[in-house]
Amino acid sequence: MTDATTGTAALAHEVLAAVLRVRAGSLQVVLWERAMEPHAHRWSLPGGRLRADEDVEASIRRQLAEKVDVRKVSHVEQLAVFSAPDRVPGPRVVATAFLCLVPSHLDPELPPDTAWHSLDALPPTAFDHETIASRAQSRLRSKLSYTNIGFALAPPAFTISELRELYSAALGYRVSATNLQRVLARRGLLVPTGETAKPGRAGGRPAAQFRFADTRMAVTDPFAVLRPPAGDGALGRTN
Repeated sequence: MTDATTGTAALAHEVLAAVLRVRAGSLQVVLWERAMEPHAHRWSLPGGRLRADEDVEASIRRQLAEKVDVRKVSHVEQLAVFSAPDRVPGPRVVATAFLCLVPSHLDPELPPDTAWHSLDALPPTAFDHETIASRAQSRLRSKLSYTNIGFALAPPAFTISELRELYSAALGYRVSATNLQRVLARRGLLVPTGETAKPGRAGGRPAAQFRFADTRMAVTDPFAVLRPPAGDGALGRTN
């Protein structure tokens, strides 16, 4: 398609979503298998072309509804614009990508051509979608340091041990449950529910359950950095 006023090819715009969750100790992303060329049988992030009557967030929510139950998506934020001239074959297409999160206890219904994949073992992906998924992973890891975004990965109630497993999977390294509780409690992010979890097979004292104080994204410590420990499994910072 050509712009009649300039004689140049009209620039197409698409929106893409990196939908992430933690399940079975792994950070996972939603991908769908392409049936047609280009890149047939490779796996893509959900999304599609931006319509003239919508903004990018309305567009990604509309198109996510075709692949994922958007009522189960707990957080949506714009990630980045990907505009390399050769990012897709043929006419140029600019992509606005979003980071979307699903809590670990929910299991949205997916169509047959769509599945969750571990970010540590992705299948062959189409175009630059692996790069976009990696950028989403990096954004999540960064925001776990200085915001309360963990609420978007967690169930409504959880033990500190369960929360530690979520953070460890998302961050990519083992987190100390004691230090994690200390950090989040000092920031006022955790509230005791007054309930306890059922004891496991090994028995022992029932673990206290907590919830996040707020389920709206907020900066809680602009200078905090969670980083891999030197060797003892602790958080990189405890304030």
